[in-house]
Amino acid sequence: MRRALLAAVLALAACGGPPPPAEPPLPTVAATHAGPYDAGPVDPPARGALLGAWVKPKSYSQSGRLAAIESLQHDLGRRLDIVNTYRRFDEDFGTESDEEFIRQGLTIMLSWASGDTRSITSGRHDDLIRAQARRVRKARVPVLLRFRWEMDRPNLRATMWSGEDFVAAWRYVREIFDEERVRNASWVWCPTAEGFARGEAPAFYPGDDAVDWTCVDVYASSELRPIGELMAPFLRWAAGHDKPIIVGEFGVAGAWGSAARASWLRDAARTFKANPQIKAVSYFESDDDKGPTGHFTLTNDLPAFAAFVELGRDRWFNAR
Repeated sequence: MRRALLAAVLALAACGGPPPPAEPPLPTVAATHAGPYDAGPVDPPARGALLGAWVKPKSYSQSGRLAAIESLQHDLGRRLDIVNTYRRFDEDFGTESDEEFIRQGLTIMLSWASGDTRSITSGRHDDLIRAQARRVRKARVPVLLRFRWEMDRPNLRATMWSGEDFVAAWRYVREIFDEERVRNASWVWCPTAEGFARGEAPAFYPGDDAVDWTCVDVYASSELRPIGELMAPFLRWAAGHDKPIIVGEFGVAGAWGSAARASWLRDAARTFKANPQIKAVSYFESDDDKGPTGHFTLTNDLPAFAAFVELGRDRWFNAR
C-alpha cells in the first residue's frame, strides 16, 4: 500500500501538480567563490551539486546498512552520489557495506568521531589512528573524511576542550594520515549552523592548508526558519575561503507538518542553487529520540518526500 501511495505522489510531482505558492526572495548572503577549488581527491562538479544522504537502517548490520540506502534510492528513482556513514573513534572503516557502496560507484563520506582532543595529541591513540588511515588508503577511491563533525556543539566541550585543542588534534591526525601515505581522503571540516550563529565555530577551523571542503550541518528542528537564514552566518564566513561547501546534514522536522516541510525543502533547493560554492548536499533521513522536532525522515511523509524527489530530479543535483 505504501508503495502505491508513494507512486501516486511521485507521479503528481512528475506532472508538476498544482502551482506552488509564490516563493519569498532568498536571504542576501556574501558572494561565494566560483572555483575552481583545491578540494583534494574528491573533486566538486564544475556546475551543480552532488546529492547524498544518511539513511538510518532498521538494523546496524551490514545488510541493514545496504538495504537502507537501496530503499531510499528506489523511492527517489535515482542513485545517490554520496553515502554518509558514521563511525565511532574506535570503529573500523572498510566494512562489507563500505566495500559494496564503493563497488556501486558511490562516494563515501566517513563521519568519524574522535576521542578527547588532548589524549589524541598526547599520542595515546596513535595505533588506532594509523590503523584507520591504512583502511582508508586501502579503499583506493576518493573518500570524504568528515573528522569529528559538529565539534562546536556545547555537549562536546568536555572532550574538545577548546578550539585551539581541536585544531591541534585535527592537524595531529592529518599528519599521521600523511605519514601513512593516505592520498585518497578529502578532509571535511563540519561544524553546526548554530555554532556560526553564536560566533563560536570559526575558532575550531584548522586552516585552509589543512582543510579540503568546508561544511555545515543545518536543521529546522525546534524552530521553523528558512535554510538560507539558518546558514547565512556560515555562508558569509565560507565566502572568505576558497573551498567547496558540502551541507553535511540537513533536515526539516516532522513537527511542522507536510505542507510546511515540502515548502522548506523547495526553498532549500533554491538556496543551494543560488550559492554556487555549495557543491554537495546530504539529507539526514533519520529520526532520533527527541520527539517530533527531532524526526527528519521524509519517506513516511509522502507530500514532503515528493518535494525531495523534485530536488533529486533537478538537473542541478545531477551534476555527474
